[in-house]
Amino acid sequence: MSRILVLACCLLAGPVLAGQARVDGIRIWAAPDNTRLVFDVSKPVEHSLLTLKNPDRLVIDIESAKLIPDPAQPEESDGLLRRVRAAARNGDDLRVVLDLSGKVRPQSFLLRPNEKYGHRLVIDLHDAELSPVRKVLKSRSRTLSDVPRDIVVAIDAGHGGEDPGALGARGTREKNVTLGLARRLARRINREPGMRAVLVRDGDYYVSLRKRIAKARDARADLFISIHADAFRDRSVRGSSVFVLSQRGASSEMARLVAKRENASDLIGGVSLDDKDDLLARVLIDLQQSVTYEGSVRFARETLRDLGKINKLHKKRVEKAGFAVLKAPDIPSVLVETAFISNPAEERRLNDTGFQERLTGALMASIIRYFNHVAPANTRFAARRHIIRRGDTLSEIADIYNIGVNRLRVANNLRSDTIRIGQVLRIP
Repeated sequence: MSRILVLACCLLAGPVLAGQARVDGIRIWAAPDNTRLVFDVSKPVEHSLLTLKNPDRLVIDIESAKLIPDPAQPEESDGLLRRVRAAARNGDDLRVVLDLSGKVRPQSFLLRPNEKYGHRLVIDLHDAELSPVRKVLKSRSRTLSDVPRDIVVAIDAGHGGEDPGALGARGTREKNVTLGLARRLARRINREPGMRAVLVRDGDYYVSLRKRIAKARDARADLFISIHADAFRDRSVRGSSVFVLSQRGASSEMARLVAKRENASDLIGGVSLDDKDDLLARVLIDLQQSVTYEGSVRFARETLRDLGKINKLHKKRVEKAGFAVLKAPDIPSVLVETAFISNPAEERRLNDTGFQERLTGALMASIIRYFNHVAPANTRFAARRHIIRRGDTLSEIADIYNIGVNRLRVANNLRSDTIRIGQVLRIP
């Protein structure tokens, strides 16, 4: 797992000329398919990037700047970055050279100060051998297969890398809580026959909000769950919440997709939008969004009910917001605020393994109950359920599936042979 590489204290630094920016540290985060370098600078800086070959390098020139002191180095597990070198250039400027393991697509941008950090220069290195996200999306297909597949649940651990999320009174970082819960939930899902979990983030690194959606879609996810731990200035506020995408957020996403129609054809079942006028494109996307929204709300209600059994609810109804990670038009998506990390009592609970187990157990119960009703027809999970029809008896159902009546009772927590029309039985 990646870790922060921070430069030594600035007390070791030499003199900085008047007007020069200080580069007080470089933090390096390695994700599976990209590496991010964050330069902590004393003020906004002008910079340029230059890629070189034989061997592969990226040259970063920062005008009127001084690095304090020598740069730290990436871990051996970093798949893109081998070494960081730095030296003064033209007297006043700073040149940083990144020795690379292969070809990369670099991106850079400046960030303004926030409550956690000062000015920052961010350099993202993307593996040039991997297709850009838009190509992955366009090549993606949702066609049914003759071979039953697993239900796929994408679990998104909120925040990560240089974005720690909220901070508890005892120093608990939201990014660590969400990753721990995501991994626990993934283990539960993977133990359930006919289901498979995909972790959007499986380490301490940053994933952009749009890329989180892209990862879920690339995995052909049937459900997307984003896990967070809320915070508020009033430390007495507590409880769990569940969010779905607001209608306003859905409308803004529709406008974006219409504008980017060349990348959106597979979002509506493979129907190309290239030759459709704006009105028809909006209608087609709206139909897909409506189905997805209904699924999101249905799962959110199940989740809220189960969370209420193990924790106080902050709001007793499903809430709606324009979170970017909920904007996949074809994947039912929810954002779960597990508890308030800013509340000292709930911070302690979030660090308690027993509460973590109960929390992920509640989420797992919601997942199973949701898919008992809406499992896609081409999945193994769908083949393992039976909807009771008029005239069905438990013994006849057991005979049909060649299992014992007692196994059927145990698998469905039945205390007798009484069943009702519309009831869904799991077939072990």
